[in-house]
Amino acid sequence: MNRHLPSDLSSRTGFAGNPLDRLSEQRDDPAFIESLKADPSTRAVVIVRDMPIMRRVHDVFMPFFTLPDAMSLGAVREVALLGRDADNIIFAVMLEDDAVVADAPQDGSAFLDLRSVHIPGRHDLLFQDMRTIATQGLTDTASVAILGQAKSLMYWHARHGYCSACGAKTRVAAAGWRRECDACQAQHFPRTDPVVIMLAVKGDQCLLGRQPRFPPGMYSCLAGFVEAGETLEEAVSRELFEEAGIRTGNVRYLASQPWPFPSSMMIGCIADAHDLDLKIDHNELEDARWFSREEARHLLKRTHPQELFSPPRLAIANTILWHWAFEMES
Repeated sequence: MNRHLPSDLSSRTGFAGNPLDRLSEQRDDPAFIESLKADPSTRAVVIVRDMPIMRRVHDVFMPFFTLPDAMSLGAVREVALLGRDADNIIFAVMLEDDAVVADAPQDGSAFLDLRSVHIPGRHDLLFQDMRTIATQGLTDTASVAILGQAKSLMYWHARHGYCSACGAKTRVAAAGWRRECDACQAQHFPRTDPVVIMLAVKGDQCLLGRQPRFPPGMYSCLAGFVEAGETLEEAVSRELFEEAGIRTGNVRYLASQPWPFPSSMMIGCIADAHDLDLKIDHNELEDARWFSREEARHLLKRTHPQELFSPPRLAIANTILWHWAFEMES
């Protein structure tokens, strides 16, 4: 059941606000699951090639299908129960990759033009990546969160069809929330990878960096995966030292964000820097620099005199930086 408080910083991030009761205590009841599938009010979101399919109704994009319609769009690879909202049961349906076809690029490039991807015979559908759906507001916040849940879960299923213990083929169990190996009896569960994302601060200064893949001018919080055998605080301190050469302490948790690229949990923190001396690892970062609180405000408002800017509101980095720049005391 969704119990996050509207006032939580986490609720401001993209892919937060999932309204579903996940019905986890009933996932192992096959008769119950089948009754949900048979209910005509049940709805489904559709994933293919790690992207959602949405229905276009005039100028509105709808992420939900009836379950029979969802399963008629192509060969079905997996079905999983996502949960129940105030009105409907929601499943996720993953189709085989060949359910969608793409016209050959006219310029001869090897890149897939999403505008040319379609399901034969259906002209009312949009095949789109999750970032575009979220950043362009193609559907409401709750639906974006549900689509993120479905994408992460189906990404895991698509890549875990075989047992990591013995190599035998696995089968779906627990309404899509477990895979079981009949050969060695191993059970496998969807994984979520923890990532710390942090703002190092000292007085009225905050540390931001950029990677080469960022859009020109964008600076963000530093981040990295939590490794085996370390606390979140240790991961924050290690990443800041490895990437920027600064030592920190007094690490505080701020907020979290489900990040379905492919299946991470972003854990937002603030850490106090011991000094301002940077030693940048250019294998990790293109640049890193200290910004004043006033500069940070300009980054967020896209009014920085050097045309620098922060990540969009979708990203937890924006939430962390906004909280420090506008809401925390100096």
